[in-house]
Amino acid sequence: MSLRLDFTASDRPEAQEACARLKARYGSAANPDVVVALGGDGFLLQTVHKYLKAQIPIFGMNRGSVGFLLNDYAEDNLLERILKSESTLISPLSMTARTRAGTEHTALAFNEVSLLRMSHQGAKLRILIDGKVRLDELICDGVMVATPAGSTAYNLSAHGPIIPLTAKALALTPISAFRPRRWRGAILPHTAKVRIEALEIEKRPISAAADTYDVRDVISVDIAEAEDLKATLLFDAGNGYDERVLAEQFVS
Repeated sequence: MSLRLDFTASDRPEAQEACARLKARYGSAANPDVVVALGGDGFLLQTVHKYLKAQIPIFGMNRGSVGFLLNDYAEDNLLERILKSESTLISPLSMTARTRAGTEHTALAFNEVSLLRMSHQGAKLRILIDGKVRLDELICDGVMVATPAGSTAYNLSAHGPIIPLTAKALALTPISAFRPRRWRGAILPHTAKVRIEALEIEKRPISAAADTYDVRDVISVDIAEAEDLKATLLFDAGNGYDERVLAEQFVS
């Protein structure tokens, strides 16, 4: 079986150079079966956004820094690797943010939806899950809801849990929680409907972000998994994301 490939790369010089070599070797199809993304985790998820409607699988190779969602970079036997690869479906989060000005903004996030303070004052937030108040007041720098794919990014830096891609769960993680000081977040079912309300908005303005899409001066944000949208990530056989998650948790 032959595959039609296309290649896309981040702005990093090593990614651009690799992209040029791979296009010369394997060609660049106008209607590819698979898109090969060269860069870091952030660029991979940008590529997923770009090709979501076209439903083209993405095979990432690391030409960035961390590369938790990416396969090792190698130029030889690329077609064979992709043909033998394991596919994993991921769904984005849908964010609906309402602002003080009365506007409503919607966006998708494959990493996380985050709320962040906009001033020196800590954010004061109320958290509801499926319509029920679970945390009446959280004072913090911010809070996020992360997908499994995004759990190794900002969520991990904020000491949130790593979640396998095949786990039907979301991470709700505070950023520098002040009150309640010992609250470390929660793992939610993927069907959870999360609402985060900003309190004392005149004194404590809040911004919201769905991946790279930002909204300022928000008063409330609704977050839920967009179950009807799926993207396909391809991983080398025997070295899928869930294997990496397990290995990461046993590193001494």
